[in-house]
This record gives sequence, structure tokens and C-alpha cells, in this order.
Amino acid sequence: MAGAGPLGRAERRGAGALEGEVLAALWGAGRALTPAQIQAEIGGLAYNTVHTILKRLYDKGLVLRDADGRRGAYRPAKDAAQLTAESMRAALDRSPDPVAALRRFVTGLTADEERALRDLLADGDGDGGHR
Repeated sequence: MAGAGPLGRAERRGAGALEGEVLAALWGAGRALTPAQIQAEIGGLAYNTVHTILKRLYDKGLVLRDADGRRGAYRPAKDAAQLTAESMRAALDRSPDPVAALRRFVTGLTADEERALRDLLADGDGDGGHR
């Protein structure tokens, strides 16, 4: 829900933040949800806003629409890890110096994240030993 900003005005969430909230609701549900169910899960958004966000996510290929009688239910096209990995890859691709960007990223990892990265690199196949 939007918080109060300077002078007590309500702060608006950007489109990216709203898309993230809708995706988080879908990932958390583990099943397809209707716009009304997503609206209830997130709270503070008009039904039309939720529907607009779902249309944008659908147009971007980030959600799939399941026919459910006359109502449509939506589910994520990708899991959170896959979407995050694709975003990281795209950020590296946009960088004029991807190695420097990667170096900066790695130096900001927590000890657990660094250990996981080392394990993944040692494993060599990228699945961390999971099949």
C-alpha cells in the first residue's frame, strides 16, 4: 500500500513496483489468480489498476492467462529466480564494462551468497548439484 510522503501526501507506486507486487502475489499463491483475488491479496488498488497491470505483464510475456469460464485467471510465466537471473543478465549486457559490474556485484554479496556462488562455480553445471 502506498505510504504517506512529505506533507502527508500519499506516495504513488511506480508501474514497476506495482508489477512486482502483482508477480509476488502470484508467486506466493502458487496457483492462477483472478484479478479480484490479486486485488484482495495486494490491497489498496482499484480493480481496473490490477487489470491494467496484468495486461502489461501479459503483453511482456511475464504472466499467462488461463480461461476460467468467463473470468480469466493469471499465473506467472517464469518463477522469481528465472526472472531475476534474466534481469541480471540484461543488466550485464547493457554495461559498458560487464566484468567491472560483475566484480562490484560480487563484492557486495553476503557470506552465504558468496559461498553459494563458489559452490555453483565449482559444480560447473550451474545447477548447484541439483538435478
